Amino acid sequence: MRLSPDALIYLQWGFVKLNATIVFTWALMLVLTVGSKLITRKLSTGLERSRWQNFLELIVTTIQKQIEEMGLSHPERYLGFLGTLFLFVATASVFTIIPGYEPPTSSLSTTTALALCVFVAAPLFGIKEQGVGGYLRTYIEPTFVMLPFNIIGELSRTLALAVRLFGNMMSGAMIVSILLTIMPFVLPAVMTVLGLLTGMVQAYIFSILAAVYIAAATRARKPRPKPEQKADATAAPAT
Repeated sequence: MRLSPDALIYLQWGFVKLNATIVFTWALMLVLTVGSKLITRKLSTGLERSRWQNFLELIVTTIQKQIEEMGLSHPERYLGFLGTLFLFVATASVFTIIPGYEPPTSSLSTTTALALCVFVAAPLFGIKEQGVGGYLRTYIEPTFVMLPFNIIGELSRTLALAVRLFGNMMSGAMIVSILLTIMPFVLPAVMTVLGLLTGMVQAYIFSILAAVYIAAATRARKPRPKPEQKADATAAPAT
């Protein structure tokens, strides 16, 4: 029993290996790219719209609402990144119904790559929102003593994000494989549905955590008012 699709090697040339993780990751990206192109090629801006377009707009609106609830005031800015993360993880789980398919999210290398995407995207969005100086200043707030702790926090949450997704996806696949081996004629359909549900939940959790990290990076900190400003503010109603 394979613990990871990395162990399934299709081609090897010296130290270069073409394993199932690479093959299915690129296949998944190709499916998402072609699928998005086909779905959006006949979008209408008029009053008459197809059922597929209405369904697509419902999904996009729901994702935007979830992003906004995470504290991001302009969800359309982050829709492309967070929506792509969700679709990738969710589609990787949906395709498990295909015989011979190995979900790339069951590999630590894939989940680490996804976590690194969040690790890079969070400061980029933060710099775009607050500027370089404003974003870097958050690492030394409220005092310079917090600088090493904030840096460690950035690294540790990236590691936790990768290990969390990998552990949950791999454990789910392992449980399904063991149960199907024990009772192959009783549980296949039920455990397949359970695996799909688990994958969707993990896709949602991963996207929400990514949105939370980006929200923390883009949150602007307003300067504290000076004492004279406070005095003016309290004296203004009396006059």
